[in-house]
Amino acid sequence: MASRFQAIPLVATPSYPNAVAWSDENLIAVASGHLVTILNPALPFGPRGLITVPNSEPFPIGVIDRKDLFSGCLLPNCLSRDRQPCVRSVSWSPLGMAHNSGCLLAVCTTEGRVKLYRPPFCDFGAEWIEVMDISDRLYEYLTSISFGELDVSCPKHSDAAEDIHAEDSASYISKKECKRRKINKVSQTTGDQLPCQGNSENSNSSSGAYIEREGQGLKAVYKLSSDPLEEGKLHHIGPLSKCKAKTLNKMQENRMHPQITAAQYASRNAMLWSLAVAWSPLLQLSSKLCPIPHIGSSVSLLAVGGKSGKISLWRIYVPECYSIEHSRVPTANIVGLLEAHNSWITSISWALLASDSSNPQVLLATGSSDGSMRIWLGNTEKLLNTSEVDRTPFFLLKEVITADSIPVSVLSLSMPAKSLHKMLLAVGRGSGSFELWNCDISGRKFDKIGSFDAHYHAVTDLAWAFDGCSLYSCSQDNFVRCWILRGSSLHEVPFPSNTPRLRSSTDVPNVFISCMGLAVSPGNLVLVMVRNLDLELLDSMYQKKAQKAVVEFFWIGGQQQDLLSNASPQFDVVEFPAFPEKELAYWESNILWSLKQYEHLDKPLVVWDIIAALLAFKQTKSKFVEHVLLKWLLSSYIGYNMDLSAEKILPLVSIRLSKINSRKLHLLNIICRRVMLSELKADQVNNKVQNLEVSHGAEEEQVTMWTELLRSSERELRERLVGFGFSAFLSLKSHSTITASRPGYWYPVGLAQLEHWVALNHERVQDQLKVFSSEVGRHEKRLEYSEHEVAEQCIYCSASVPFESPEVGFCQGVESDSGTGQSHRLPRCAVSMQVCPTTPLWFCICCNRWGSRLAPETLFSMSRYPSDFKSLTESSVLEVPSKPLCPFCGLLLQRRQPDFLLSASPV
Repeated sequence: MASRFQAIPLVATPSYPNAVAWSDENLIAVASGHLVTILNPALPFGPRGLITVPNSEPFPIGVIDRKDLFSGCLLPNCLSRDRQPCVRSVSWSPLGMAHNSGCLLAVCTTEGRVKLYRPPFCDFGAEWIEVMDISDRLYEYLTSISFGELDVSCPKHSDAAEDIHAEDSASYISKKECKRRKINKVSQTTGDQLPCQGNSENSNSSSGAYIEREGQGLKAVYKLSSDPLEEGKLHHIGPLSKCKAKTLNKMQENRMHPQITAAQYASRNAMLWSLAVAWSPLLQLSSKLCPIPHIGSSVSLLAVGGKSGKISLWRIYVPECYSIEHSRVPTANIVGLLEAHNSWITSISWALLASDSSNPQVLLATGSSDGSMRIWLGNTEKLLNTSEVDRTPFFLLKEVITADSIPVSVLSLSMPAKSLHKMLLAVGRGSGSFELWNCDISGRKFDKIGSFDAHYHAVTDLAWAFDGCSLYSCSQDNFVRCWILRGSSLHEVPFPSNTPRLRSSTDVPNVFISCMGLAVSPGNLVLVMVRNLDLELLDSMYQKKAQKAVVEFFWIGGQQQDLLSNASPQFDVVEFPAFPEKELAYWESNILWSLKQYEHLDKPLVVWDIIAALLAFKQTKSKFVEHVLLKWLLSSYIGYNMDLSAEKILPLVSIRLSKINSRKLHLLNIICRRVMLSELKADQVNNKVQNLEVSHGAEEEQVTMWTELLRSSERELRERLVGFGFSAFLSLKSHSTITASRPGYWYPVGLAQLEHWVALNHERVQDQLKVFSSEVGRHEKRLEYSEHEVAEQCIYCSASVPFESPEVGFCQGVESDSGTGQSHRLPRCAVSMQVCPTTPLWFCICCNRWGSRLAPETLFSMSRYPSDFKSLTESSVLEVPSKPLCPFCGLLLQRRQPDFLLSASPV
């Protein structure tokens, strides 16, 4: 096994499979005991997020006879003795589901409860915030349909039931108190039924009813006589403690619940008891794919599987508009109740078959404790548009039933991009084996590649990497194995033996007994796993109390992908003696593959693992990093072969920037800032970009070339943003619709500042921008709209702020008798170039720019510099969604948190 490059201790022990999940915004959730710990892999020993699972009250589903308490169907409920609930399953939503455009986290507990949590972006705390209780909503729905039962009428109860209730109440009175007060013992009967609300008004019980009166911390209990001759008289029984009075209240509440049979109670309890949760990929109501969803037009499906074998399906919408100042409860509707299996649901996995972009198909794989596995194809029309609960939202494609009925422990789906209709499914079982299936959805063909006895104990997790070429498995036997799929055969291969820049983690123990989960980073270069420690081997004073498990990180960027590969590096390996020749070639191939994945709009830009790997190599092998990046620029930005020389490639890329799509420009800017200019702080890079100076010396010349490339790329993006803003304003003016936009949609603002920027860069901007700027200026002279005001004032001293730079502004200070006051440095909005207000601002963690406005979605989908901006704004300018993405880096914007609080780091 390769050496880990970082490890993080946990204070609680994971107990269930799939104990770790990696989100699309680069956060890691670990289910350990009664806690969910949220980590930032970029700052492993930094701040953490936390979810503490609370105890929950059972649902009031009915009352049963006392004699039925030990019926066979109720035995699991009677034997349940969990003092504190544990986390059974966790699942991250797609990006954009939270109100700050981040991810929601679904948590399922051993009490069968499922709740949704959001990051505390506006609460300034470590504890994540509950936003929805899915189990409560499921209970409301099942109650509305009477749990799907044909007859749930309450049986009539006899007078004896009331007598038993009186007996149970009186049993709380101490014997000494009874003797002292000489209380007449309540008459007893042989009835065994608990009270039911059904006919309580018609009961002729001689025991009467009980009422309470409070006084000095105790509750006095009185018996109200039912005898007509003694009507209205109260017979004092005695004081009750608060604890006993609470129990009495509980018994009285039970009288309000219907009486049901033991079988009904077990059935209802199984329907409400959840075991597994999983989010689907984003589904666009407009049938388009995008990394950040359209406002109000995108949904994600949450599947919740339970003990009954049924899966409830919830359609949860993205927020109507994003905000970092406040949060709202997401909109969720139950859309389906799938009868998937006849036994417990143990695992759920989603996939999106996007071979037809106009009508993507949803695939669902489910596993059960009876050993069966099923593959379902969703009815997209019903799932997205129906307003009623459908019991057949999916139809069955394939069912696998094993003779030995070994439970399914985990499932993992992969949809290789190279095969549009192909699906790979790995099925882990409690015996330690896993099966591999190759599925052709278009032809309805399901081929079993094989069954592999990989482990000695239950398989606890399976994870695909590198587009279905690699599979990682882990088990309770503490082994983690790597597999390569080549054609229709699976082969085990060793983990990479060398890691760049191995971090010391001697303070974390290395004595493990089981591995309870693993996950692959968004860029597929890092593997994270959570392992339980052998507490018997730990120091009882210093380790055992605070270290129960460990989260480990391993590099897999040097993983071999082809058994027959004879890859050899195209550089001098003598300069890199610490790495084997082939392993460096694997690193080069995998980094290039990962960078290529982020050129597609449907993948959110979370490149932490790529940046971390390149920076690790840069410390000792800077030439290798430059070689990889030049090769990437050559293949993705130029398109033909030439010498790998920075002096030739970088200027050529600068010339071709107007022909490159915005996503590639964003990726290029991130690489320039975070890798090639990593020695400089973000503000220093911004200053160099604004005031480029010619440097001397080999290293300085290298920095100057990459800085010039970054400057050209950011100017290209700014021109696209300014041109789109000008064109949108002119289109609005021509249609006489100069009104404020509705929340969640973009509107052109800061036109005066955009004009100033064009004037400052008059010699370098495109001629189309110059024409737009003059046209907008003529219109503005006749407008009295506040968003078009030229003069800006300091938010601190109200002094004027001239426009000198798109990044920052300096006020002129307030004049007084003693002279001019202090000049304030004011950040400008990255989108509108206006001075930012004092309200909470969006922040880019890569370029350290601020934003009070969000950029239009069109900017991020431009395939090149538009030859005619008007064609983009004529038809639907008022319906352009705004995106919480940095206009220069393409990364998800967020609210800047204090250093002691957790925040996501996409780079």
